[in-house]
Amino acid sequence: MNRFAFSFALLALAPVVSFAQTTPTPSTSPVADAIRTTLANYSKNMIAAADAMPADKFAFKPTPEQNSFAHLTLHISQSNYAFCSKIGGVAAPEVPKLTDADSKDKLVAALKTSFDFCSTALAKVDDSHLAESMPLFNNQNASRASIILTLARSWADHYSAQSMYLRLNGVLPPTAQPAAH
Repeated sequence: MNRFAFSFALLALAPVVSFAQTTPTPSTSPVADAIRTTLANYSKNMIAAADAMPADKFAFKPTPEQNSFAHLTLHISQSNYAFCSKIGGVAAPEVPKLTDADSKDKLVAALKTSFDFCSTALAKVDDSHLAESMPLFNNQNASRASIILTLARSWADHYSAQSMYLRLNGVLPPTAQPAAH
């Protein structure tokens, strides 16, 4: 029997494989799942953006009125603790007080630690308490759902600022990097 006929015979004898798609079970907490997915994406990109900025450019300000890249990095860390502790219903840890003048290494490490905290704080969040109201800023109450949306908007805003600062310094942001092959 030649190779072609043999191969054809094997295919004819092989069991039929079903290509029917299975529908995934719908999430019982789609909002909480979405913020965790958003966290994974922004954590990766925002840490990579901070890593990409040269250390001697952390004091860079696009204009005198704007914050430095160091301040932006510090602000992202502080925002992560504030929002993720509220959403997760856990106290933010005591962290070393840093300033804009601290080194790139310290600021990037603080950023990484803040995202690690968010991962832990948001790990068990579900959608059953989205309507719960809590004080956020200036003793104004916000629902957990509102704080989740604010956190997602905050990450988008801050990553776009990081990207602008990087581009103004001749560095491509992580999401603009060519795909690796």
